[in-house]
Amino acid sequence: MTEVSNKSTTGRTSKVRPVINSVLGGACLVVLFALIGLTCVDVVARYLFNSPVTGAYELTELLLATLIFLALPLTTLAGEHIEVELLDGVKSRFLKRFGTLIAGICTIGIFILIALELTEHAEKLQRREQVTDSLEIPLYLIGWLGAASFSVSAIAAAVFFYSRFRKEA
Repeated sequence: MTEVSNKSTTGRTSKVRPVINSVLGGACLVVLFALIGLTCVDVVARYLFNSPVTGAYELTELLLATLIFLALPLTTLAGEHIEVELLDGVKSRFLKRFGTLIAGICTIGIFILIALELTEHAEKLQRREQVTDSLEIPLYLIGWLGAASFSVSAIAAAVFFYSRFRKEA
């Protein structure tokens, strides 16, 4: 976590944050190890036994998407996104706070918009019963995970920007 979020977090968020970090961080580790294991087994099976793992490409795609969606709220809560410090040299406290407010509103709004779009897309995938080609894994599961990830990220962004906004007071 960044310095900003550690110093200004109090109350309930300071109790919830370690739980979120543990659950999502642990899930990310499991998915990452599954991805590593699948890749290793596929490479060994392909080159030593001339028999690649069936559906390895599909599983790799799904695991990678899952990893990204699980890590997004963690990155957002920690404030580890790439950001451009346009108002860094500005001395005015009002302008800095205003910039933080606008950045927060834009970030939260974009996360909500993406969550809504992913929800709509997941519903379409579920209605059409679309699955992956070889393993026939339902694709809507990734869509719902993405929608949930961006929803949680919107909340995490609100917590992060509120903490930053209070720090600049």
